[in-house]
Amino acid sequence: MSLLPVEDAIAAILRRVPQPVAEEVGLAEANGRVLLAPVVASHNQPPFDASAMDGYAVRAGDVAPGRKLHVVGTSQAGAGFGGTLNPGEAVRIFTGAPVPAGADTVIMQEEAVVAGNLVSFTAPARLGHSIRPLGNDFRAGDELVKTGAVLTPMQIAVAAAANAAALTVARRPRIALLATGDELVPPGSPLGPDQIVASNSAGLHALLSPYAQGVTDHGIARDTREDLSQKLTEVFAEEPDVVVTTGGASVGDHDIVQDILIQLGVSIDFWRINMRPGKPLMFGTRGRTIVFGLPGNPVSAIVTALVFIRPALRKWLGASEQETWRLPLAGPTPPNTARRHFMRGQLVQTKIGPRVMPVSQTDSGHTSSLAGSDLLIVQPENDPGQPTGSIVVVLPIAGF
Repeated sequence: MSLLPVEDAIAAILRRVPQPVAEEVGLAEANGRVLLAPVVASHNQPPFDASAMDGYAVRAGDVAPGRKLHVVGTSQAGAGFGGTLNPGEAVRIFTGAPVPAGADTVIMQEEAVVAGNLVSFTAPARLGHSIRPLGNDFRAGDELVKTGAVLTPMQIAVAAAANAAALTVARRPRIALLATGDELVPPGSPLGPDQIVASNSAGLHALLSPYAQGVTDHGIARDTREDLSQKLTEVFAEEPDVVVTTGGASVGDHDIVQDILIQLGVSIDFWRINMRPGKPLMFGTRGRTIVFGLPGNPVSAIVTALVFIRPALRKWLGASEQETWRLPLAGPTPPNTARRHFMRGQLVQTKIGPRVMPVSQTDSGHTSSLAGSDLLIVQPENDPGQPTGSIVVVLPIAGF
């Protein structure tokens, strides 16, 4: 069986992803959610000409060296001056307060000399200075946050400023994790002979949680048909939207995950990808549930999740397409094989801007080198290797 190209595998996965389903959440629950309906302003902000500082609202033409104006009232936030400013008058004003009708500038209090109810100024007036005009921030009907945005605190703040109490976001899928392998023990366990600590589920839980309504870790299944079948039956009984297994996706004598999945009604779309690390990636469906069978090696599991599961979840949520980064190399890359290589890389800051330094370690079980990486350098098939300074495509490891 030939190896499936990476692009074909991604396309096959995305065809199986359902359309986003909308739900409303309050602003306090909206951070990190994907917006499915734009935030549109229902009013002007500010809704009136507002002072940008504490001082005096005046007519610019009334201000001259030594000339004193009569202070006829006060305008403060929430309690504006109710009258109209006449020639020769000034109004004491505070930041955020409405600028009185008739005034066309604000002079800061540090430039004012007050004597009783009279005020003069040590600086000339500048027409329109320190006034935030009506609608200066946004106007009614403006689209403030676009559909597909992953909501940030500042976008939530502008939604609140636009008087939105709730936002329409994508409902997130429920994800189930299952690790497989006789050699695995949970983190924190004493290590016996021939045992290793199971790290895949911990890393995948952290990676996938921002996209999920919940991530359930179903623990470790042993390399027996009975235990694996029982564990997977329990997983499917909870009807998750996405199932992710790690280990047992290759072709060895003990790699029985695919057989058990088929017995439990999973239709396998493919199971070998032309890439490294992570060739033995399996993908299929069971009813409305999407199933990923990731390799057991820790670096392979995380890399395949970044390359295949993350785009699937972004589409599931209606997120805008992830931008491709291009950066110059801070060091050379070696020649590649016939399989696309997702090479570990570190983001470095130089005097001429950011660059990516290739990590020479390629072992698919070498977790510390992946932990020290910021990016994956996408090295094409049969690439002869690139010199320092060449522009390469990279995938960020962190982020949504």
